[in-house]
Amino acid sequence: MARMPLAERRVQLTEAAIRAMTRDGVANTTTRSIAAEAGVSLSVFHYCFDSKQALLEAVMATITEHSASVVRQALRPRSGLRETVRAGFQAYWDHVSAHPGEHMLTYELTQYALRRPGFEHLARRQYEMYCDTYAELIGRLRDSMEFELRVPVPVLARYLAAMTDGLTLNVLVLGPDAAWKDMLDTITDHVAGLVRHDG
Repeated sequence: MARMPLAERRVQLTEAAIRAMTRDGVANTTTRSIAAEAGVSLSVFHYCFDSKQALLEAVMATITEHSASVVRQALRPRSGLRETVRAGFQAYWDHVSAHPGEHMLTYELTQYALRRPGFEHLARRQYEMYCDTYAELIGRLRDSMEFELRVPVPVLARYLAAMTDGLTLNVLVLGPDAAWKDMLDTITDHVAGLVRHDG
């Protein structure tokens, strides 16, 4: 087996864990099955992750980054703020539609962490990651388009995390249909309305 830097090996194992957990469920995925998915020995897995908690946090962070990265790319300034915000929501929507299993896994990870003694903090960390990601995206957008908000960034970040959490679950349960375009437009109008237009 070719030697690989620790950071790269952790990425390899985290992505393998996401594939295995998406396919088999969190409770049915073992360290052995993750190692097999990644094509490495069990000792390599334990060298990279000293606990299941560390692995689950890496999985949560990686899934969050998967969707955040496509939103970042979509948030390049357009003709106006509303169009830019709408493009960001559309990118997120498209990611959920293209990767439903991965997004379903996020809810399973939350429930697993909340129900397992000693893992509860991971569910809190997961939602803190969502808020941190939205705060970063808001900051990028505000820097590029120079606007002021009617609410503090932490409040808007938490609101957006809660709103997209519900949106994602609705998509997973009900599936995409024609009504979602109007829903994304409504969400966009509401968020754009939180920008201050002085003078």
